[in-house]
Amino acid sequence: MAKEIDYGTSKKIVSKEVSYLGRDFSDIRQNLIEFAKTYFPNSYNDFNEASPGMMFIEMAAYVGDVLNYYVDNQFRETMLQHAEEKKNILSIAQSYGYKPKLATPATVELTVEVDVPATTTGTGASAVSKPDLTFAGVVEANSTVLAGNGVEFNLLDAVNFKVSSSLDPMEVETLQPATGNVPTNFRLRKKVLAQSGKRAVETFTFTSAKKFDKIVLKNAKPTEVISVVDSNNNKYYEVPFLAQDTVFDSVENTSLNDPSLSTYQNDTPYLLKLIKTARRFTTYVTEDDKMELRFGAGVSDNADEDLIPNPDNVGSALGFGVSRLDESFDPSNFLKTQTFGLAPNNTTLTVEYTYGGAIEHNVPSNDITRFNRLTYTLDKTNLNQANATTSEQSLRVFNDLPSSGGSSGENIIEIKQNAGAYFNAQNRAVTRQDYITRCYNLPQKFGNIAKAYIVQDEQLEPGQLEVIDGEIRQVKNDNVIPNPLALNLYCLGYDTNRKLVALNTAVKRNLKTYLSQYRILTDAINIKDGYVINVGVRFAITTKRGTNANVVLRKAIARVREFFRVERWQINQPIILSDLAYQISLVDGVVSVVPPQDNNPNNDLIVIENKHLVSGGYSGNVYDLQAATKDGVIYPSMDPAIFEIKFPNTDIEGRVVGDM
Repeated sequence: MAKEIDYGTSKKIVSKEVSYLGRDFSDIRQNLIEFAKTYFPNSYNDFNEASPGMMFIEMAAYVGDVLNYYVDNQFRETMLQHAEEKKNILSIAQSYGYKPKLATPATVELTVEVDVPATTTGTGASAVSKPDLTFAGVVEANSTVLAGNGVEFNLLDAVNFKVSSSLDPMEVETLQPATGNVPTNFRLRKKVLAQSGKRAVETFTFTSAKKFDKIVLKNAKPTEVISVVDSNNNKYYEVPFLAQDTVFDSVENTSLNDPSLSTYQNDTPYLLKLIKTARRFTTYVTEDDKMELRFGAGVSDNADEDLIPNPDNVGSALGFGVSRLDESFDPSNFLKTQTFGLAPNNTTLTVEYTYGGAIEHNVPSNDITRFNRLTYTLDKTNLNQANATTSEQSLRVFNDLPSSGGSSGENIIEIKQNAGAYFNAQNRAVTRQDYITRCYNLPQKFGNIAKAYIVQDEQLEPGQLEVIDGEIRQVKNDNVIPNPLALNLYCLGYDTNRKLVALNTAVKRNLKTYLSQYRILTDAINIKDGYVINVGVRFAITTKRGTNANVVLRKAIARVREFFRVERWQINQPIILSDLAYQISLVDGVVSVVPPQDNNPNNDLIVIENKHLVSGGYSGNVYDLQAATKDGVIYPSMDPAIFEIKFPNTDIEGRVVGDM
């Protein structure tokens, strides 16, 4: 009802009641009509569809409907689970602290060999021959190798043939035994990790300092910022957020860097040090798959204590203390501190980074056989030049194992899931989900984890072992109890065709090292291979009369392929046959899903078969699907396993048996 409100003037203003329940066009239109009838009965009463008044009412309803749509849409875009626009999803994910993976390079363990002449001490039967390491050089870390498909891999570390340690062992093979038992040549062999992708160098010139200045790298899908150096050779460090002013940095273990520890340089070639730095930056992913580097707001190199008051030395009345109560401080100094790092000023930054990554970077074993860009350091000053040249030309490289971990980057669904999980983990690994989240957040340069599943380790129950003649001989029963101090982490990666495969040794090692930063001290982590159970699907349908049966069947097969898409499945996830049948029934033109007639003794609505022949390209894992089926649900094995359709074009068979 309308109410008169007296504001102390000669006129009284009538407060009109407004309905806020109408949000679409028809409701707003009707509310406007009712509003006009209630408050303007004498001014306008022509509500014919063709009247001018109705035109204005409908125009207002149209505007209201559009505004409500955009308000609702913008509100949805502020919530990660409902957002659809890529730029909003990226923004929310990064506000959670999660860095979406634009692309993931593949990682591979390479074997590098070089032949060197022998050096002999003693004579006759007492002669001893060993490799002459003066002819051994160093393959620098900026060297690259090429796979058969043209994918370039960068060596992550230098290969130093002059030293051998427990952390960097070197194999020595005798090549040519001379007369007697004294060899004349040796082959040196070392392992090194390499990562796919290309390197790029860009320069950015800064004139005056700008707070929170930023630059954008030119190439799309960068995977790692290797270095950022200014004109004075000052290094900038990447941090998770600009407020963090301390970083870990690795330095070469030499007498110059640490005389007390340099004696251990063979076993520990690098030292990890915690340093405080004002020159730092953080990275952000942009909508067009590029990387933005953002710097701090500080404009002074002076220490913070010289710019702002320090409670430790202000107001001290002691004779040996410092009293600065009589000094004034400029409030703007708080904006000049290094709290968020320095802003680049009158300098040029040189940014070196890597970019690129895809499924195609997962190359098979023995596919990498040559260097593309080789930097080999060998001092030939006092060496036999011919032998030195022969040794250098003997360099070779190959990969015994396939590369793995390459991925084309996260899609929108994966970013949403991983960002939410990362936020819940709160930068620690306590629960099972925390560990799984950390696996998926493994930095791109160390590999990519496609699937992860974690369970508590098991140990034999006390008293089930029998001691005979001082030895444990047999197990009386199969009872086990959880081992509270160990976890079994089952992981899988992708091959070139985005099919599930076991991780190579390099990725496993990187994952274990990465998880050690977040795990509880008492937790031991055993990284194991998950099992892949390859399956095939057979089904039959009836179609609507008058529809093209072949078209409907193709759509039904496509629906099954989408149901088993590898991104939708996790380790130890069961197959619910009723859900699969329901998805097929939703296809336009499908009347019903019926049991296949051929090779279906149990008259199952949908037949799931185990594909295991290694000769056919399958995993080789045999699984009794009939025994694992209960009430229309196919359960995975007790050993962590995942179901996968390896070849959808041949492993999905559908048939139209009639129309209705």
